[in-house]
Amino acid sequence: MRQIILSLLLVLGAASLSVQAQAQPQDQETRTATFAGGCFWCVEQAFDEVDGVLSTTSGYTGGDQADPTYEAVSAGDTGHAESVEVVYDPRKVDYATLLQAFWHNIDPFAENRQFCDSGSQYRSAIFYHDAEQQRLAEASKAELAERFDRPIATQIVPAGRFWKAEAYHQNYYQKNPVRYRFYKAGCGRVERLKEVWGDQAGHPGK
Repeated sequence: MRQIILSLLLVLGAASLSVQAQAQPQDQETRTATFAGGCFWCVEQAFDEVDGVLSTTSGYTGGDQADPTYEAVSAGDTGHAESVEVVYDPRKVDYATLLQAFWHNIDPFAENRQFCDSGSQYRSAIFYHDAEQQRLAEASKAELAERFDRPIATQIVPAGRFWKAEAYHQNYYQKNPVRYRFYKAGCGRVERLKEVWGDQAGHPGK
């Protein structure tokens, strides 16, 4: 559905915007987390709202093709998932809080899809960077399975090479607010999150 919406917007004269790459802090006081939850525009917005998150970058990971493009990933040809790399300050926010924000912004029961976007490229996944992230992710997934008494489809897998998406995808919700709201509303994301999470839907983890 998103590709159809994007095509319509292009017909209306929308032009891709070049956005300066976000600076990724590299000092030892930062940590990195990687999540996939369907449309990376929406995942990026969710984590930008978390106190202690320093930057978010939309991209592709989990596949086997080097330097993938949006067209190839969205067609399901590369094995990658649309994902977001989150750089955060562990003195202000911990990984458990990021997990909470992640869960409350996805449909954990949907396999190889999220909301209106279908295919393995839109699967939900937690890409862990170390043993502690893996432990916390698996524990949180087990808690959800017990809480809802049903299987959780979200994958928990090692983080591999992360490929940054094209410039026009970065901060899309900020640079193109009208088009972004049009997509998000049409995709049914908000309604489904409320069905699953109730008052916790979209909780930013503050």
